[in-house]
Amino acid sequence: MMTNSKLRGEWAELQFMAKAAKLGLGVSKPWGEVSRYDMIVEAEGHLLCVQIKSTMFGREEGCYECNVRPGSTSKPYQPGEFDFLAAYIITKDIWYIIPAKLVVHGTKGTIRLYPSIPTSKYAPYKEAWHLLR
Repeated sequence: MMTNSKLRGEWAELQFMAKAAKLGLGVSKPWGEVSRYDMIVEAEGHLLCVQIKSTMFGREEGCYECNVRPGSTSKPYQPGEFDFLAAYIITKDIWYIIPAKLVVHGTKGTIRLYPSIPTSKYAPYKEAWHLLR
């Protein structure tokens, strides 16, 4: 399953739903596959759109590269299409909850996550589920 990117993505979405529900967040999945986000999270009457991505690999030890582009035939993500990116490092069972504005602009379609380095660019967003409240 993990070698098929479509199945891996669906599995990561299930993992996100389970974790969000465990933390008391409401989760809804849009019907179909045309939305530019994967989940809607509800907390205290507020709705947020979340794009979910996952990774298992990196170029160097301790670095995990996460693709933040839509499918190969789609145009790049635009501001306002989702509120947060939820990036899951499968092999470490670590989530990053990153504001969309940090990944829609300023990346070349890939972000690098360093879960062992507390001063890395995305370190403040490691397990930052509180941002969805």
